Amino acid sequence: AKRPGAHRACMLTALAVSALFLASYLTAHYYLGSTRYRGEGALRTVYFTILISHTILATLIVPLAGVTVWKAFQERFDRHKAWARWTFPIWLYVSVTGVVIYFMLY
Repeated sequence: AKRPGAHRACMLTALAVSALFLASYLTAHYYLGSTRYRGEGALRTVYFTILISHTILATLIVPLAGVTVWKAFQERFDRHKAWARWTFPIWLYVSVTGVVIYFMLY
């Protein structure tokens, strides 16, 4: 909507919340360990398919988000927009599948 100030504030807030979540997630898994999935059959295959794609893309999203934000700070908005076209859908997939994995696990 051509509101760069609001966009900047929302995106930096989303980045900060994501970074806090990642730090708390990694800290919890370091101290508490992992939980085994107990499902069977086809649901087990679905779970691990989602988990593997989530894990790979969650690893990829860290540098993607960094480059996307860096391009914005450089005011290279053409490159920022090009990177964001890939970064946003991957970030969205990782966010949604993270919740799906949590509900399937517990």
